Amino acid sequence: MKISYKTQGTCSSHINVEVEDGIITHVQFYGGCNGNLQGICRLVTGMKVEDVIARLEGIQCNHRPTSCPDQLCQALRSLPTT
Repeated sequence: MKISYKTQGTCSSHINVEVEDGIITHVQFYGGCNGNLQGICRLVTGMKVEDVIARLEGIQCNHRPTSCPDQLCQALRSLPTT
């Protein structure tokens, strides 16, 4: 399943995510801190959706109540459940 998620409260504008059988197969952020976001994408590829949510949800960036990793979790939570 592929989704495009419009982020809120971050420097990145949106995230494209692909998930197959509960495993993240591809992530791409648009905008934001390029090097850090490439690292996050590589780290989470191959992980279970629930493991990524458990590790990254709630991370804040500077004074903001969210972050790019947190927005990735929001994108993953928006996936339809089967």
